Amino acid sequence: MKTRIANFFSIPYLLWIFLFVLAPLVLIVFQSFFTNDGSFSLDNFRTFFQADNATYLRMGFNSILYAGLITALTLAISYPMAYFLTQLKHKELWLLLIILPTWINLLLKAYAFLGILSQEGAVNQFLSFMGIGSQQLLFTDFSFLLVSSYIELPFMILPIFNALDELDKSVINASYDLGGSRWQTFWWVIFPMSMKGVRSGVQAVFIPSLSLFMLTRLIGGNRVITLGTAIEQHFLITENWGMGSTIGVVLIVAMLLTMWLTRERREA
Repeated sequence: MKTRIANFFSIPYLLWIFLFVLAPLVLIVFQSFFTNDGSFSLDNFRTFFQADNATYLRMGFNSILYAGLITALTLAISYPMAYFLTQLKHKELWLLLIILPTWINLLLKAYAFLGILSQEGAVNQFLSFMGIGSQQLLFTDFSFLLVSSYIELPFMILPIFNALDELDKSVINASYDLGGSRWQTFWWVIFPMSMKGVRSGVQAVFIPSLSLFMLTRLIGGNRVITLGTAIEQHFLITENWGMGSTIGVVLIVAMLLTMWLTRERREA
């Protein structure tokens, strides 16, 4: 009886997965094999890999480069912050304050940064007050990386915090009892035991960062060109759905490869 009830309540989830995950994936893969004139061929894939000046390959390289930089920056900030949070008395409250910005719409956050980083924004007003003068902050690689890292930061902090918070304190104390310094204990005990959280955080940040397109327009000012930007162009402007789907397939493969490379490896 319990099994039948469980199967019944699983139907909405299965329908959701089919309609909004599997079906779109099948449609994207199917559409990638059709050219603009409706003929079935591999021309889209040939164009992707053999385009003049390696246009799409350079976009792919840019996507991986920026996603890697965003991931590295968020990891460098998130790990010390997560470790510090685990030492606090009201750590759940502080963690909630860090996660709170994720409840705000991404577009609203992007427009907020447009005001903060503009020529008359708060940052440039402060720089002018300090005698440095107004700087061009918007529509630069720096602003794109800054805003992207800020938006992705909670998704890196949360899994690392959970991994650190679940560490067996007796193992850490044993390291100190055996004469290990704080640095040795961190490097040989704490960090390896928290790698599961690091891997989850890298996946949660790197994979979405591969396909960013809205921030490249609003914050990067089209100076940052990635595969996500190309997909937007093909679907909304050139209406070459086949080519847009092909780039989407390449991104999906890249994401699956990322998940495979960052998977948890079990020793035999």
